[in-house]
Amino acid sequence: MKVLLHGSELSAATAAAALAWVGHRVDWLLHDSVPWSTLVNADWLRREPSLMGHIEQAMAAGNLRVIDAPEMCKTPDVVWLGLSPSQRQAASTLLGHGMFDAYSGAVLVNNSTFPVGETERLHSLMGQQHSRVALPDTLEEGRAWQSFTRPMRWLLGCDDAKGEQVTRELLRAFNRRSEVFQCMPCRAAELTKLAINGMLATRISYMNEIAGLADTLGVDVEHVRQGMGADTRIGFEYLYPGCGFGGPNFSRDLMRLADVQSASGRYSALLEQVMDINEQKKETLFRKLWGFFEGDLAGKTVAIWGAAFKPGTARIDHAPVLTLLEALWAQGVTVKLHDPAATHALHATVGQRDGLMTFDADPYLACQDADALMLVTEWKAYWNPDWHRLASLLNARLILDGRNIYDPAFVASCGLHYRGIGRRADPTTL
Repeated sequence: MKVLLHGSELSAATAAAALAWVGHRVDWLLHDSVPWSTLVNADWLRREPSLMGHIEQAMAAGNLRVIDAPEMCKTPDVVWLGLSPSQRQAASTLLGHGMFDAYSGAVLVNNSTFPVGETERLHSLMGQQHSRVALPDTLEEGRAWQSFTRPMRWLLGCDDAKGEQVTRELLRAFNRRSEVFQCMPCRAAELTKLAINGMLATRISYMNEIAGLADTLGVDVEHVRQGMGADTRIGFEYLYPGCGFGGPNFSRDLMRLADVQSASGRYSALLEQVMDINEQKKETLFRKLWGFFEGDLAGKTVAIWGAAFKPGTARIDHAPVLTLLEALWAQGVTVKLHDPAATHALHATVGQRDGLMTFDADPYLACQDADALMLVTEWKAYWNPDWHRLASLLNARLILDGRNIYDPAFVASCGLHYRGIGRRADPTTL
């Protein structure tokens, strides 16, 4: 099929590479804000596993080409939108182009997270002689290629048989192991995507509330989590307390769902609470540090492991580390931060600061002459550190575990103080 794909987001880049990989002819129209010269050097794109290699292979094979204007595209069978929520006008401009008046039978595939009902509105600009489907973006950053080419599910919002038929054929190569399409009306698919992330965020925030209560009561929240997860009505997924979630998609989907609620005249106290709890949790490691040193933080040095909003990505959009850094700097704390992928993005966001030193090779360099270590992003390289080495490097021998990946008793047995999210332990002998 001939595909006109518009967007410079991760979802657009992944779709362009994957569709061309299986033989479709893809003309990729980038968003004006991110031309090819910028995108090809983007740190997040080059660090996304497998993706850049597949883009280059598709271009070399001739199945993928970057174009500068819609006029350069041959009459497309499919128009695929992979834009950010703030780029709705770009979608309107493209679909209002006169090229769509000249023929009929194209299918609009809206893979963008736009307001509920936006697929219908965009389709009306394109013309009723064409078809439409909503295919909400469900990619997982850090494993985008795998989640597109070996999907667990696709929410396929379709209101006519032609749109469903063409979309199934377009993605047939990725639907062979088992049926992954969940078909429903367009609006239902758009709302379902937002509702899923709203539910996941609610579970995380609720677990964080329980962790706070466990701290107050002197209970190890891990016992509570295990007991809750063993209940088959609840399960273990997204039941891990932590120092807050971030990311470009998860966070903005919550805000989009709140906007949908507001636009419909319905106020959601629950969503407001979920977002408030998450923002508060981004400071939880700072509060634990404050408590340990009884507020005397001026002149202290803190090592941080992890800046990316999740392992496997170089992005720091809405990442907890941003809130944490501001709180530390406000108290005169010097930060020595290690992240294997996200230090470039961090400096691009906060600039060069006297109170910030970054490392991307040896994580122990960040710990030299530090008073405490904060674990913010659970990269696999951080899971099994040399505890005795850390005990010799950290002046106060304090570990602040924002992801609860360590065993408190074992850390304490190595002579360190442990503070997690709803968990703690102190060495019996120093």
